[in-house]
Amino acid sequence: MRITPYVMAFTALSACSGGIEEAFTSVIAPVEVPVQVSRGIGPPNADPDACYGRQVTPAIIETVTEHVMMQPPQIETSGAVREPAVFITETRQQIVRERRELWFETPCNMENDPEFVAALQRALAARGLLRGAVTGVLDQRTRRAILRYQEPQGLDSSILSLAAARQLGLAVWDPALAARPGTGNDAQPPL
Repeated sequence: MRITPYVMAFTALSACSGGIEEAFTSVIAPVEVPVQVSRGIGPPNADPDACYGRQVTPAIIETVTEHVMMQPPQIETSGAVREPAVFITETRQQIVRERRELWFETPCNMENDPEFVAALQRALAARGLLRGAVTGVLDQRTRRAILRYQEPQGLDSSILSLAAARQLGLAVWDPALAARPGTGNDAQPPL
């Protein structure tokens, strides 16, 4: 039996672990971006007692390839082409949309407050954006629901904005801020 080079190449490719389909899906799998919420770190003139989230939209860059005529064709009076036109290929990158950075105020320490997260989950579930049990844990399922709620309002982020929390009817109270001297240590969470 004679084995052709094509059969050997196919056999070698099929022996690769994971297969071709798996190799492609692993390359394009989404990358998890860490949530960026911080107290007092935000836009210029940020309130040092407030917490801010940040949404960064990367720039969109496209590669443009054009054929540029360096020399026009030489055409005789009879219409015959004596010398064809000379072209070169130019490739450049062009920014289609600039990088954007949007800062917005967020509820502070909501990840560490299971009661607040449970209220958030109930509010999202009531609007048909969250399915499943109310767990009080700010998991990926809840973050996706937050994103679906905020997208129509122009905020493409899974970080809950303070404005969205208020629109959902959530009482926002910051125990760390209330415990600071001079801010009224006897402050109680809203009912």
